[in-house]
Amino acid sequence: MKALVSKIVSSNEGLDTMAIRVAAGVIFAAHGAQKLFGWFGGYGLEGTAGWMSSIGIEPSYLMALMAGSAEFFGGLFLIIGLLVRPASLVLGVTMVVAIVTVHLENGLFMSNNGYEFGLALLAISVSLAVRGAGSISVDQQLASKFR
Repeated sequence: MKALVSKIVSSNEGLDTMAIRVAAGVIFAAHGAQKLFGWFGGYGLEGTAGWMSSIGIEPSYLMALMAGSAEFFGGLFLIIGLLVRPASLVLGVTMVVAIVTVHLENGLFMSNNGYEFGLALLAISVSLAVRGAGSISVDQQLASKFR
């Protein structure tokens, strides 16, 4: 068990990931808050589920709950640097689903509701899954206890 926890919270040391981790975390958490709570001009869980149903994503309520929770809680985890590798994996999968189901047919550019923003967040998520949280993070503190 100790070895598993150690692998999950392991991280390459350095300050380089903190800025991108915190910025992406804020973006993800805000988007999740829109989906779950209707904050920041979002539609909340019911509205998000209705929209997902309208584009053929079913079961829409469950999918809205999963996407919103992944983004909100995953974003918070990125901000504080807790379980960054697994959170980034979940966020990466969420971005792949968003790109494929919503944005891909519109091309690359955001001006056409394309996938460029989702692709950028996917790249960040993959990078954090590979690199880890960095030096200033809860993961780093946990890792030091399991060495």
